[in-house]
Amino acid sequence: MGRGFFRLRNLKICVGCVLFCNLSSLAATDSPNVVIVITDDQGYGDLACHGNPILKTPHLDALYHEAVRFTDYHVAPTCSPTRSALLTGRWTNRTGVWHTIMGRSLLRASEVTLGDLFRDAGYATGMFGKWHLGDNYPYRPEDRGFSEVFRHGGGGIGQTPDYWDNAYFDGTYLHNGQPTEAHGFCTEVFFDSAINFIEDQVRQGRPFLAYIATNAPHDPMHAPPDDARPYAALDSSLANFYGMITNLDRQVGRLRIFLRQKGIEEKTIFVFTTDNGTALGAKVFNAQMRGAKGSPYDGGHRVPFFLRWPAGGFDRGYDLHTLAAHVDLVPTLLDLCQISPPPGLHLDGRSLVPLLKGEAAPWEDRVLFTDSQRVNLPIKWRESAVMTQKWRLVNGQELYAIAEDPGQNRDLAGDFPDQVQQLRAHYEAWWDELEPTFSEPIPIYLGHPAENPSRLTSHDWIAPEMSPWNQALIRQGLGGEKNTGYWNVRLTRSGKYQIRLRRWPVEVDQPLRSALPPGSPVFGKKAFRETPGKPLAIRSSILRIGDSKWEKEVLPEDREAFFEVMLEQGDALLEGRFLLEDGSQVGAYYVYVTYLPSTF
Repeated sequence: MGRGFFRLRNLKICVGCVLFCNLSSLAATDSPNVVIVITDDQGYGDLACHGNPILKTPHLDALYHEAVRFTDYHVAPTCSPTRSALLTGRWTNRTGVWHTIMGRSLLRASEVTLGDLFRDAGYATGMFGKWHLGDNYPYRPEDRGFSEVFRHGGGGIGQTPDYWDNAYFDGTYLHNGQPTEAHGFCTEVFFDSAINFIEDQVRQGRPFLAYIATNAPHDPMHAPPDDARPYAALDSSLANFYGMITNLDRQVGRLRIFLRQKGIEEKTIFVFTTDNGTALGAKVFNAQMRGAKGSPYDGGHRVPFFLRWPAGGFDRGYDLHTLAAHVDLVPTLLDLCQISPPPGLHLDGRSLVPLLKGEAAPWEDRVLFTDSQRVNLPIKWRESAVMTQKWRLVNGQELYAIAEDPGQNRDLAGDFPDQVQQLRAHYEAWWDELEPTFSEPIPIYLGHPAENPSRLTSHDWIAPEMSPWNQALIRQGLGGEKNTGYWNVRLTRSGKYQIRLRRWPVEVDQPLRSALPPGSPVFGKKAFRETPGKPLAIRSSILRIGDSKWEKEVLPEDREAFFEVMLEQGDALLEGRFLLEDGSQVGAYYVYVTYLPSTF
């Protein structure tokens, strides 16, 4: 694939997707637009309007004062699981997404996303920033209903699937699948791209869904120096964490001003939320909560949720204290936009519209679930929370009355054993329903016309302990049995396949054995690319697909191990390894697979 040059300020975006619904079926003047902004690792307490004594967020504070706020809104304790539920309205573990790496961040092909639903209703759909639900067909955003896509690879900039040597400034991103250079800080680039997309839809009179998912303020901690400077008295990581939020806050303000100038603010549903509890902010302020990112306590999964829609009557600031969750966004937006889901689609969430409208009908208390698995197969009760309006059952053992004890300091399990048993029974039923799906493989498709060639990366290895998920680990030559794995793949056609095993991606034209110099530094924390590339004394390569195995010697000048093999259609395990002179092994971090059409 070639590299384009992305001139952000003058970009004219062409939406190349064929809409499944005739646009004339939608009255553009009546259909609300939708903008969703979701940030990464920003917790409930990482906003001035929620009481943070140091952080300055004037634009998000302004939104807070003009929006409906759900104060008891919950997500998953980590990023991919939250995104899967947010975009499908279904429990994370049901969708196949219960980790952020190791092939467990791939959203099942059978799931229906917001992109699918809005595209089929005649909307233009755009996705900008962080996807983290799969980088191969059929899991990419362009395969899931989004017609305009501008994103980084993997779960963050500089992770293994991302463009090589990317950092938070002046990166190369995927614009509708094509590597494209951009200038500036990543958050600004993603908002620029979204604004250009929106402007194009306004010009065409087309309703739109814009899903803006920033990688900031996720680690590594890089912020524009001017944004980090006000927090210089803090440690460097926290200063840059807050600097990223300050920058993000300004982009939200810029986007809202743009919507106003275009005359569409009134008819645009604007949602702001985050994907899990704070990564660093609990050191300063955590809104009385216990725990942070990854925790089953409220600090790990209770996050901001603001919704503003002036034309719908939601343009004054007020709080709703009713328990809600990520699975509620899809049914709520479908309700607000009067879009009917396809027959047979099961949603685990519930429309929040009656609460938004203040309707008098009683709102039945319900039981919600969240957990942080981060393992190959889910483990019952692992890092889990069962939630009602009054109670939190943590890990199946600890019971907290959340209104009286927001810090979850007093375990009441011994005082209310019947309540513990009731909540355990709800969890048991939930688990029993989902558990049969856990072992179903989620294969990456190879040889499919929608993606041929395909690039597999070690980010998606199914490994015993950890897959090399970022480019620093690739540079270090991370290996060993615990950190080396395989891919679940689906060979979509029988025939000849070309398979290239590589240590470095194709952007790096260097031999497999070679060292690499460190990349240039970035303001803030050390970037992944600053790790020197370790030389590896590779002597041979092994390719395994299903029950077949091939070996090949690696010469000093070889940049890849090249195989052409005949394969049968079907599901298989694919594994590539390099054997070193000392007898150790490392995996092929990058594997390029091309189906070769028959010449007959």
